[in-house]
Amino acid sequence: MRAAMRGAALIALSSCAAAGVGGGATPQANTRSRAERDAGWRLLFDGTTTAGWRSHRADTIGAGWQVVDGALTRMAPAGDIVTTEQFRNFELELDWLIAPGGNSGIFYRVADTGDEVYLTGHEMQVLDDERHADGKSLLTSAGSVFALYPAPRGIAHPAGTWNHARILASGDHVEHWLNGTRVASFDIGSPDWSARVAASKFATWSGFGRMPVGRIALQDHGDRVAFRNIKVRVLP
Repeated sequence: MRAAMRGAALIALSSCAAAGVGGGATPQANTRSRAERDAGWRLLFDGTTTAGWRSHRADTIGAGWQVVDGALTRMAPAGDIVTTEQFRNFELELDWLIAPGGNSGIFYRVADTGDEVYLTGHEMQVLDDERHADGKSLLTSAGSVFALYPAPRGIAHPAGTWNHARILASGDHVEHWLNGTRVASFDIGSPDWSARVAASKFATWSGFGRMPVGRIALQDHGDRVAFRNIKVRVLP
């Protein structure tokens, strides 16, 4: 039953892309405006190749990550991928599209030392809130700081359509934005953050969330997910 449902989800995602409903490339995808260039924005994905990305703790990228219709897409089991470059203070913007029932995530300030990206980096949840079990809790719904800070209902677009995400990380201050709305804001090391971490599964994970610099990661959670317009601006 699960295999049949997953197959149907992949067909649905492919149909959306083929029809241009949130999927597929557009003339504006994976480019920068002159204003963005002048403001210091850089592309982390060129829309054609996987240059600038590799599998976590590896030299190359898994074959399951492919460029499909101008989007960096998890097509088959391949593991999480990370940027070849590391970032300290930055603004990150990207579009994501998840298959029906799907789950993925965007991680940041990920260290190379951990076996998994989630051991050191905070996660912005990427999710089909309507169908996935994690959507039942605001703490694990789309846009949330996974298991720490909730995201409000009604902000995420449905599975099979594009969502726009923005992450601001400046020193200890971090913000999550989804589709133009700030959905979470926190300060690493603050009493509130420390209390939330202590009450979570991350309590015993040494170094979790405290890396001052690290890589940006995209998660392979077993579902098809696509990313495009991945841009970063380094902050002082």
